[in-house]
Amino acid sequence: MDYSLLLGKYAPAVSEKEVARLVAAARKEAVKNYNGDVYRTCFSVIDLTTLSETDSVRSVENFVRKAVEMQKHFPSIPNVASICVFPSFVDVVGLGVEGSDIAVTSVAAGFPASQTFMEVKMLEVAMAVENGADEVDIVINVGEMIQEQYDEMANEVEMLRNEAGEDTIFKVIVESGALETPELIRRASLLSMFAGADFVKTSTGKIGVAATPEAAVVMCQAIKDYYQQTGRQVGFKAAGGIRTAEDAALYYTIVKMILGPEWLNPRLFRIGASSVANSLISAIEGTTIKYF
Repeated sequence: MDYSLLLGKYAPAVSEKEVARLVAAARKEAVKNYNGDVYRTCFSVIDLTTLSETDSVRSVENFVRKAVEMQKHFPSIPNVASICVFPSFVDVVGLGVEGSDIAVTSVAAGFPASQTFMEVKMLEVAMAVENGADEVDIVINVGEMIQEQYDEMANEVEMLRNEAGEDTIFKVIVESGALETPELIRRASLLSMFAGADFVKTSTGKIGVAATPEAAVVMCQAIKDYYQQTGRQVGFKAAGGIRTAEDAALYYTIVKMILGPEWLNPRLFRIGASSVANSLISAIEGTTIKYF
């Protein structure tokens, strides 16, 4: 499909100066959201993540067990939305969360660099879903995006979307830290949505620049514009470098300011993280807790 033509129907990104103004406004507003209710919402939208070279069946089993048992220790806090792992651990997570409301998320398609054969990417997505993944997170071909090969990039996303199937929540990582400019971030977000993304996600967390409030503002504006033109709601996921309860509240605030309160639920808002879970529990409980 000729996706690049669709970009012409959308206004360009706002200037870096305007992005900075919006981020400053969000930081000011976020202070009002440093409270237990917001922190509980933020906890409920977490994709609790372990993506380490030291992951093993045993370590993932322990990770999942702690997540499933979390509410026994903290009954006032709603549990995380999903647990996110490498494809080879999808079945481990599936067994561990059985009987709970926690979804199984798998990164796939050559994560984190997306630099492998298309056939390998397609097979990895298909195998993740076959093994029980409810949700799949893939990365765009960043090189194609930077070189303005928009149709190639978006068509690859479409093929992977089709491989995942309609019943799988499909999240597309634009790796905003590598794109650098608001316009490239916006175009990558729009192209991903054109190609069928259910969520657009900031980052893999595997390069020097991860999620930033600036990227979040640009991406949420793209989601809003896409919704206004198509009527289809696409979710936003912030991931990488989100460590404190205040960080989480800032992204909550950006989503609320730009997209509205109807986006503040696991169906349309996610935070990909691990360390922020402890920070949120600590902020809610009023004492330092290292549960995960």
